[in-house]
Amino acid sequence: MNIAELDSDALLIALRRVLAAKGIASEEEITERIAITDAASPAGGARMVAKAWMDEDYRELMLTDGARAAETLGIPMRGMPPLGVLENTTEVHHLVVCTLCSCYPRAVLGYPPFWFKSVSYRARAVRDPRGVLLEWGTDLPEQVTLRVVDSTADYRWMVLPMRPDGTEGWSEERLASIIREGDMIGVTVPQAG
Repeated sequence: MNIAELDSDALLIALRRVLAAKGIASEEEITERIAITDAASPAGGARMVAKAWMDEDYRELMLTDGARAAETLGIPMRGMPPLGVLENTTEVHHLVVCTLCSCYPRAVLGYPPFWFKSVSYRARAVRDPRGVLLEWGTDLPEQVTLRVVDSTADYRWMVLPMRPDGTEGWSEERLASIIREGDMIGVTVPQAG
């Protein structure tokens, strides 16, 4: 039987066996990694953002070494590409896209949303980023520089959005509750209420 004749489940089993036989990854390691990936969600990234809003030292760590910042909150990054974090300010807004496929910081944001993988989003985010943002209800002033950043297989990106006004005195947990996946991709901005 050749590979073309195998169904996807049989192919996956065969691949796992080869990886284990060559000492690349054991069955247990593969199962653990799948469980970690399946458990990841935008809530992990939201926790990171909320902590960065509250703790200046953590914010600096997040901006210099996103993977290490994630790990300090118990988000496993072993075996993942480096994580870069782009800070939105009153002068610059970042929009993350993967122009080739769907490279996404799964460890901190979970599986990519369907629209992130779409050919339309990938093309339009580069060609007409302000138009894409307007469709999400994000209307940036003209003086704000919009930077489109390509997430790749070698380096994944997420956005540290600006903390919304009216959230002074909020706990990290409450702040994390208002942060949406789109805020950490750059298509939306967090709202206080």
